Amino acid sequence: MEKAIFLDRDGVIIKERGKYNYKVAHTKFVNGIVETLETLKNNGYIFIIITNQGGIAKGIYTHQDVKEIHKLIKDFFSSFHIAIKDIIYCPHHDSVSKCLCRKPDSLMLEKAIAKHDIDITESYFIGDSQRDVEAGRKAGLQTIKIEPNDNLLNYLNEIIK
Repeated sequence: MEKAIFLDRDGVIIKERGKYNYKVAHTKFVNGIVETLETLKNNGYIFIIITNQGGIAKGIYTHQDVKEIHKLIKDFFSSFHIAIKDIIYCPHHDSVSKCLCRKPDSLMLEKAIAKHDIDITESYFIGDSQRDVEAGRKAGLQTIKIEPNDNLLNYLNEIIK
């Protein structure tokens, strides 16, 4: 079994803009994210991104827009020899239709846990909202709630003991 760090996308990996993040040109990485993931990688963790992308259901952007940002994220970390094992997103939004995968529900996490044979007792979900914490807890993960766009280096001691 693997131990994993599940990460919300906007506000944790890339900077939350206050509007939807769907343009590659607007994508900026949060300070300290590379150093944090390098340290966690060296401590045996893999990385999986779990993100709500309700702007798709609302017609604000497309699956292709999301895929382009996810490629940018994977390529960026790959340049530092950090692999993003998987990126799972929910394209739904409660204002359009209900679903079981959208956080605070835990279906995206549960699928990733099964797919990648994750040891939930050794794994964490890091997010910047209460819905991230709720989803992580429902899936049996340890959770860490950060302030949006905060430097994850500030939270390493909660994971590496």
